[in-house]
Amino acid sequence: MRALCWGGTRLAPARDVSDPVRGPGEALVRVRLAGICRTDLEITRGYLGFRGTPGHEWTGRVVEADDPDLVGAHVVGEINLGCSACPACRAGLARHCPRRRVLGIAGADGAFADLIVVPVGNLHRVPEAVGDREAVFTEPLAAAFEILDQVSTVAGARAVVLGDGKLGLLVAQVLARAGAEVLLAGHHEPKLARARQVGVRVGAPDPGADLVVDATGTPSGMADALRLVRPRGMVVLKTTIAAEHTLDLAPAVINEVTIVDSRCGRFAPALAALAGGGISVAPLIDAVYPLDDAVAAFARAAAPGTLKVLVDAQD
Repeated sequence: MRALCWGGTRLAPARDVSDPVRGPGEALVRVRLAGICRTDLEITRGYLGFRGTPGHEWTGRVVEADDPDLVGAHVVGEINLGCSACPACRAGLARHCPRRRVLGIAGADGAFADLIVVPVGNLHRVPEAVGDREAVFTEPLAAAFEILDQVSTVAGARAVVLGDGKLGLLVAQVLARAGAEVLLAGHHEPKLARARQVGVRVGAPDPGADLVVDATGTPSGMADALRLVRPRGMVVLKTTIAAEHTLDLAPAVINEVTIVDSRCGRFAPALAALAGGGISVAPLIDAVYPLDDAVAAFARAAAPGTLKVLVDAQD
């Protein structure tokens, strides 16, 4: 099969490698579409020291599985591969397993390839109403919905989302759908125009927000969030970056701000929202590249003003 390879210094074009071999309880999936996200770009800058095939936002069709009824199914897959035995895994929180591997991010090859092996327990069937170009957003949309699992009072809240990238636009839609009064702040007019297209209000926020979500992907995002949140308000941190940075936490202490770190989320709410048309993702797609041009796809994804770039493993 073909697979994109990151060796630590350069992203090599897709090349022929051995097909992955599934074990008991695993499924072999033929990837149809995979999305490039900020974490993938940070991997090429040294994030977590990953080596191998990146890619964790994907959708595909099952080729082999122990259960014949699963073969041919249109699926997406959760990215965290837990040990299944620790307290976190037994509590249904494999994403916090201390021994977890993460597809395309830590210890496991990812989806910028023709084929991928995934535990059957990580797979979710995609509703018939959801096509590939919507299904590929399941993982980042689940991360946006995770905020609703972590924050108890969203309806009626004055919320600011910092960052006009893919995740920021998804978070803004999710919060608005949950009843928050949302304002998205960013610096790229083409992206802000896309936000308006999906019904998100944009502008320059004033201090005093009940809830601020940092989805900037920059070291300064958290400081900006602390400046904008009201005393005893809440900041949700969605940014992951490879570079080291410092942060003055005195404003958080002085103003008694609650800081919530937020990562992966449950797939079921995301798939339901996609199936019901409650979240608009098509306007977020800027380009689709074939797998053989995945290096160019990464360059496009890293260009200022770009939203979602997809890699098509079928071409």
